Amino acid sequence: MTAYVVLLRGVNLGPHRRVSAADLRGAAQDVGLTDVRTLLTSGNLVVTTGTSGARSPEEVARLVHDSLATRLGIDVPAVALTTSRLADIVRANPFTAAAREDPSHLQVHVPLGPVDAAGIARIDLSVPGREFVAVEKGVVYVHYVDGIGRSRLTTDVLDKAAGSPMTGRNWNTVTRLLEVAQDLE
Repeated sequence: MTAYVVLLRGVNLGPHRRVSAADLRGAAQDVGLTDVRTLLTSGNLVVTTGTSGARSPEEVARLVHDSLATRLGIDVPAVALTTSRLADIVRANPFTAAAREDPSHLQVHVPLGPVDAAGIARIDLSVPGREFVAVEKGVVYVHYVDGIGRSRLTTDVLDKAAGSPMTGRNWNTVTRLLEVAQDLE
């Protein structure tokens, strides 16, 4: 059975759009998703399709989105990845040294739509800082050398350059989600 990793965008970052792990698991179970696992409190979910009838990552993301809207009355963008897609993203990481030596400052930004690679390439010229940015396999990798909190390369800047809203996770979270998904398959 295929496992899916579902990433919610912009939850539990402040007082708005709060989603507990129990509510997230419940929302997934409400729509027939099974083997439901959460990781951390930043909107990370690993599931199998169970009786949901979902046949694609897009359908899984829509089910979770709609269930959260019904259960909690909140509009939370979601993106889902198959285990093999997430494994491809991990293998494509262009910043292998950062993954080994500085994984908490390496972010993977997964878009909700297609990425404008040319727009991302222009970031290097428009935003001063020591960040390294690359697009591989349709996702954006950013090594925030000095930490994300000090960077001027914000989520809004990345979203605008990419032409799509994105949700980011650090390398430690990405690799842990892959491990959980692989354990379900």
